[in-house]
Amino acid sequence: MKILIKNGHVIDPANGRDGIMDILTDDGVICGVGTELEVDGFEMEVIDASGKTVVPGLVDMHCHLREPGFEYKEDIESGTRAAAMGGITSVACMPNTKPATDNAAVITFIKERAKEAGYADVYPIGAVSKGLQGKELAEIGEMKFAGAVALSDDGMPVTESWLMRRAMEYAKMFDLRVISHCEDFGLADGGYMNEGPVATAMGLRGISRAAEEVMVARDIIIAEAIGAPVHIAHVSTRGSVELVRQAKKRGVEVTCETCPHYFSLTDRACEGFNTNAKMNPPLRTDDDVAAIKEGLSDGTIDCIVTDHAPHHIDEKNCEFGRALNGIVGFETSLGLGLKYLVNEGVLTLPQLIEKMSLNPSRILDIPKGTLSEGCQADITIFDPDKEWTVDITKFASKSKNSPFDGFKLFGKPEYVIFKGDIILNQGVIL
Repeated sequence: MKILIKNGHVIDPANGRDGIMDILTDDGVICGVGTELEVDGFEMEVIDASGKTVVPGLVDMHCHLREPGFEYKEDIESGTRAAAMGGITSVACMPNTKPATDNAAVITFIKERAKEAGYADVYPIGAVSKGLQGKELAEIGEMKFAGAVALSDDGMPVTESWLMRRAMEYAKMFDLRVISHCEDFGLADGGYMNEGPVATAMGLRGISRAAEEVMVARDIIIAEAIGAPVHIAHVSTRGSVELVRQAKKRGVEVTCETCPHYFSLTDRACEGFNTNAKMNPPLRTDDDVAAIKEGLSDGTIDCIVTDHAPHHIDEKNCEFGRALNGIVGFETSLGLGLKYLVNEGVLTLPQLIEKMSLNPSRILDIPKGTLSEGCQADITIFDPDKEWTVDITKFASKSKNSPFDGFKLFGKPEYVIFKGDIILNQGVIL
């Protein structure tokens, strides 16, 4: 079936499009973008996008789908359904599964399960080390040929510098990029939240910014020394932003990401021992939030990811120190970006879409984030001015661990087209 999207405000950073246009899809691909498109044939779905924004399907290059091994938290079907609810049509999932995604068999399993699930394209990220143990390199070439798009031990830092160097060297040989979870365990010192007055008032051990920044500096230095690319995950501090900014000025091939919670919340969200605000790296301060916004605005931070980390209620409904780190993020990421970045003048709407679709696609070298003719028809439609209220009970994810329940956001996706099929129709998943 053909789909004709009429009179939408098309934003397509890959092709410099920003205006009222029509889009025609046929047989799963985009076959026309322009004004007043003429269409022949009878079997056609028409979507009137007047007053709405039409963008490439969003791309989340950092999430946790939990399958295999932790399906009680999330599985590939529920996770990709939640992604679609958030306007996301492509996700890259981290390897901290059980067994770990450190070999071709698990990579293949994830890809096959994703084909069955059908709500988003899933790109597995392979482990840097076997079993995420940080002792021996995983079979990088084997995973690459099975379909891995990057390497990471996310959830665990690669503590041994020699292993990180070897990982970057091998990744470069296979045209992959290492995604670094930057955390120095010694400096983190068993902390539970950001080190500062809020942690002190709550009687909790804090985590110094240095725990992140020392490892950011180390990995930039290694990448610079061997001429390899590196991607810094979930940047949360002013110091990390500045380290990446200066490295880019020197010509280091470094990219980085941040998450919506690092530009919308501070450690004050943890007050009352709110375990849904417990994450790693932890929420920081107003100054760090300002620095994250500056980094997004000046291009230091390349992309926005969710770090979608679902947990069962029993893993959050407990003492703060025992609660697991992380929040679900698929269904709130676009709304948070619109409210705290676009509406506050930090980014233009095209810049936000670029950081949530085109840039992650380029970093991972996948054919996404564009409305070019001939490309797979992955399209998201939303009204950026329409306000909505977050209700975690209505999340498509199996898990509901979000600190944003009750927040008023903007731009809830109304239509999502994936592979030329409408999978979200007027806000209802099909």
